[in-house]
Amino acid sequence: MKTDVLVVGSGIAGASAAIRASEESDVVVVTEATRPDETNTGWAQGGVARRAPDEDADAFVDDVIEAGAGEGDEDAVETLVREGSRVVDDFLVEELGVEFDENGDGFDLAREGGHSNRRILHHGDATGRAVQVALLRRLAESDARVLEGHTALELVGDEGVDGALVVGDGDAFVVEAGATVLATGGIGDVYGRTTNPPGATGDGVAMAALAGAEVEDTEYVQFHPTAHAERGFLLSEALRGEGAVLVDGDGRRFMDAYHEDGELAPRDIVATAVHEVNRDGQAYLDLSPVIDDGFADEFPTAYENLTDEETDSGLVPVAPSEHFLCGGVVVDENGRSSIDRLYAAGETARTGVHGANRLASTSLLEGLTWGLRAGEHAAENAAEPRSVDREPDAFNGDMPEGFVDTKFDRLQKVMWEKAGPVRDEDGLREARVELQRLRGEVKSYARGRLSPELHSLRNAVVVGLLIVEAALENEETVGCHRRVA
Repeated sequence: MKTDVLVVGSGIAGASAAIRASEESDVVVVTEATRPDETNTGWAQGGVARRAPDEDADAFVDDVIEAGAGEGDEDAVETLVREGSRVVDDFLVEELGVEFDENGDGFDLAREGGHSNRRILHHGDATGRAVQVALLRRLAESDARVLEGHTALELVGDEGVDGALVVGDGDAFVVEAGATVLATGGIGDVYGRTTNPPGATGDGVAMAALAGAEVEDTEYVQFHPTAHAERGFLLSEALRGEGAVLVDGDGRRFMDAYHEDGELAPRDIVATAVHEVNRDGQAYLDLSPVIDDGFADEFPTAYENLTDEETDSGLVPVAPSEHFLCGGVVVDENGRSSIDRLYAAGETARTGVHGANRLASTSLLEGLTWGLRAGEHAAENAAEPRSVDREPDAFNGDMPEGFVDTKFDRLQKVMWEKAGPVRDEDGLREARVELQRLRGEVKSYARGRLSPELHSLRNAVVVGLLIVEAALENEETVGCHRRVA
């Protein structure tokens, strides 16, 4: 199969790239998803940040830079704020028709941690799904060919990237492409305890790294502070924006001791505070200030997941959970990687926007902004698709019972215990040894097999190693990377 532009992934970054590229070029989209809620975008609750009406753009820029502990690229942040705010209105609202919540004066803007103003558009607490449904509707109207339920196993090409080896419906084949855009979403399965949907194994980051692309800032893994401590689902930051507070087992608020903004401090600070409280007890999100007659309508996702006891008491046990990779494949302002004809966008990419920690509700904004840029640039600069001398091995998806699950369990245990919210040198060195051993086991077994599950495991282990190596190299505590020794 040949195409001008191959897009791997169908969340906000992949879908927007494909939509934009299809205006000028032939496009093929490869996605493992078959439903909107199988993407990271579809699971996003909080909202889409953009410059508020009459707001000085510099205030938003300053918030992004501060949340990233000063490690972000200011030019990239300027692009995010100025161009991103425009494309939210032009593309999401006007072109796609996403129905964000309104009040009598226009959009009902929310405020979340790290933001100095109310500037976040939302659709209840299921904003990502509303955006994803609109994107997929528009993608279906385009000329792009979408291969649902398919997996890209590896990039192909000798000098630069000329497409990818793909598996779907029991068949393996090469999609030859003049440009390839990786937008595969998050890395949650590397940790197990995550707010990401199942299957978030950092495939794009791993495939790019294995192809020789430059990867940076992978030590900056953001842990969301308020996932349910027992059942794992995310409790949106918008809850705290509307007045929910964090308390310890004795009902005492504790965030004021960590930051002047209390519950609305940046996520790394709140996550660290919750983690410390949980070492000797249990932190709770107290929903009492926001539970009223309109709670079920304003926060339907939270309402559906809470028990009657939790809604009656207002107290929900919370703990940090892996949420977002701030680093990834290094790209420029147009999403181009260090390898010819390879682009990346969304959580796969390291644009420089987030620095050492991501400001709440900027992930959809970044994915949209760089997705559109990457799609446009890829379409305008795609080479003639070149023939690839890569004969797929015979498909052999059969695996010994429990092989992949057992290895994933080992990976996730090591990553959470040794490279989780708080890290030390000894633990990271132990993790590196264990992951190197695990990678060797998976690699030897993967030889001659084209099992999507096995390649996802391989990718997750590769990403784990990238995180651990970067965390060992960076001895400073900065942003969401916290070293205690």
